[in-house]
Amino acid sequence: MLTVDFQRFRVTPGDRVLDMGCGAGRHAFELYRRGADVVAFDQDAGELDGVEKMFAAMRLEGEVPEDAAAETVQGDALDLPFPDDHFDGIVASEVLEHIPDDMRAMRELLRVLKPGGRLAVTVPSWLPERVCWALSEDYHTAPGGHVRIYTRAELEAKLKATGFKVGGHHHAHGLHAPYWWIKCAVGVDNDGNPLAKAYHRLLVWDIMNRPLATRLAERVMNPLIGKSVVVYLTKPATPDGPVPAKETADAL
Repeated sequence: MLTVDFQRFRVTPGDRVLDMGCGAGRHAFELYRRGADVVAFDQDAGELDGVEKMFAAMRLEGEVPEDAAAETVQGDALDLPFPDDHFDGIVASEVLEHIPDDMRAMRELLRVLKPGGRLAVTVPSWLPERVCWALSEDYHTAPGGHVRIYTRAELEAKLKATGFKVGGHHHAHGLHAPYWWIKCAVGVDNDGNPLAKAYHRLLVWDIMNRPLATRLAERVMNPLIGKSVVVYLTKPATPDGPVPAKETADAL
């Protein structure tokens, strides 16, 4: 299940692309299939072990171009272990809402992205996330959980203050918001609840089959209750530099 739209976030074979906070690797795998040289980066060694095994399986099954490359790197989003101007593109999907010092992480993304490079950022949308927080304290207080709810305006303002140029947005996964509301209402760890199980089966069926009816329904639902908002950005080819910290604080 991809959140980034690869018709908007174009990848050319041979592009060096970072999936920052890759988690289980869903975007890293798609980048690899498209011929990018992928770095799947995360703090969780267990997640990276699974991603590396999938990379190996994809190579073995011939699912990726021969010239594409993929590796995993463990580290901290606040201190990325890469040189300046290193990547042609970066995906940061569902990660910034976990980071207390999110603007420091944004500055690191700007630093390692080449001038003219592309960035796709996804975070939970304000309304679906606000409902989840209202329904369940456990949803957002678990260790490593979400520390903030972004409005799109706040997210874009912070990224612009860092030095990025905003290039458009959309919402995704409208069908998934009700599932998380159900989970929050019955207990986020209550996987045996009949309603949650039934809705989960529906989502799995939809992902596997992608019928026209649910595609059209989600297209209508996304702007209203899409679970994620996706913002596309670029690093200016001749950056003016980030806004000083005091001005950034005043603007927000």
